[in-house]
Amino acid sequence: MKLKNALLPLSALVLAACISQPDYRASDADLPVVAEVDLDRYVGRWHEIARYPNSFERGCVTAMADYAQLPDGRISVINSCTKEDGRMDVAEGKARVVEGSNGAKLKVKFAPSWVPFAEGDYWVLHLEADYSAVLVGAPSGKYLWILARDPAPPQATIDRILRKAEGLGFETAPLIYAGNPA
Repeated sequence: MKLKNALLPLSALVLAACISQPDYRASDADLPVVAEVDLDRYVGRWHEIARYPNSFERGCVTAMADYAQLPDGRISVINSCTKEDGRMDVAEGKARVVEGSNGAKLKVKFAPSWVPFAEGDYWVLHLEADYSAVLVGAPSGKYLWILARDPAPPQATIDRILRKAEGLGFETAPLIYAGNPA
């Protein structure tokens, strides 16, 4: 396995300050998040269903994020991506909850830990009541992911999340779906 500084949903956000990405959110309005995220229910494995194009996931056919609670209150993050040629890339980081967000806003940091500005936004914009799927993005409008516990969630769930993204002002046409590397 190859460790990278930036990969997949959480690590992508870390690079937001360094990499020029298109802004796919048409609205300048504040970006609302869900009222609360029960982190004990949220941790575990999430499969990437769709994402905005980004340089750190180029060539990824499938991607997953594994989250675990740490004793200090932070969350361990392990992102993995299977490339077109079958290689697996892995990135490890840590996330902290933004105070006052009820777990809906996280700041994520990947190696190298000494880079002071390398912390990215991970905002939970929609969460299915049973914690089976989620819409995650950044307030900049440059990053957006649909994640699910099942690698093939029901189309009705995906459609509901897409409508939510559009309602928040995000374009959905640029999304790349799992199995379609870009």
